[in-house]
Amino acid sequence: MKGLYCKLGETAAEAKFVIQETNVPSALGSNQVKVQVKACALSPLDIKLHEDLKFQRDLVPVGREIVGIVHQVGPKVTFFQPDDEVVGKLTCVRSPVQKPEKLSWVEAAGAIRDGLRAYTALHTLARIASGHTLLVLDGASPFGVLAIQLAHYHGVKVLASALSSEDQKFLEQLRPSVARVIGVWDAKVDLVDSCLEETGGLGVDIVIDSGVRLHEEEPEARRLLPYKHDIITLLGVGGHWVTTEQNLQLDPPDSRSLFLKAASLSFLNEEVWGASSARQGRYLHIMKDIVEKLSTGTLRPQLEDPVPLFDATVSMEMVQKKQVRKRLVIQL
Repeated sequence: MKGLYCKLGETAAEAKFVIQETNVPSALGSNQVKVQVKACALSPLDIKLHEDLKFQRDLVPVGREIVGIVHQVGPKVTFFQPDDEVVGKLTCVRSPVQKPEKLSWVEAAGAIRDGLRAYTALHTLARIASGHTLLVLDGASPFGVLAIQLAHYHGVKVLASALSSEDQKFLEQLRPSVARVIGVWDAKVDLVDSCLEETGGLGVDIVIDSGVRLHEEEPEARRLLPYKHDIITLLGVGGHWVTTEQNLQLDPPDSRSLFLKAASLSFLNEEVWGASSARQGRYLHIMKDIVEKLSTGTLRPQLEDPVPLFDATVSMEMVQKKQVRKRLVIQL
């Protein structure tokens, strides 16, 4: 059987993606399920996280958000039977969930990671409720779009930033509509002023960023990211900031500002669900809710056209370098 792997080098820049033959164990464990994969999504690989966890592997499997058909089940498995269609994220302790019949392979695989991130950010971390005001930075990204749709479902007023004129046009055409699209690509537009104007000077209840600008001198790809003090300024009293910036550092004045607002900060890492078996039930509940909302059209992921396995290495390199705006799915 062939699979897509990342061949690690001494540095992240030296990592290469390869299609490798692999052996599948003929015998299953008591609680294991063998799945014939029909499609898998390509997401950026966090090589630093792999190093931090000290996984001693030269080849790291890629394309862990999968959808397929159950081929065989272990003797203690009761939730699934052969020929069941399932959706899942490949980790060491998680099980898949049933795929609704009318949900396509590609759509199911392409929405798993971003759907899980959206639920983790909005429900688990920010505790959204009807009437809240949410700012989604880079709202036209695959994650941003699902976060916007999920927030709309729960009666939340949504503001979103656009990184280009094309993104702005896309966000303005979304239905249900975004309350305000803030085109940060335009030097004349101020993110803080726009948010305070939209909220009557009160600030937003929840902010989800797509990274934070840490220094004056940043690469071109990070030029449109907000500064941390901008996010703190536009955050309302009792607000919640959910960040994807792993290297965020708060100085004493930043902490003082958050303290005066009784605001809070959380780090978004969807991989944390695999860190504790006690979270298994909540994780499965989220996964089931994602696929149900996909099947009813409440969640509609932004997907590129599916690609075959022989194009997987080139496609994954583009994903890793963040050269693809929509989610890429390998169809088998």
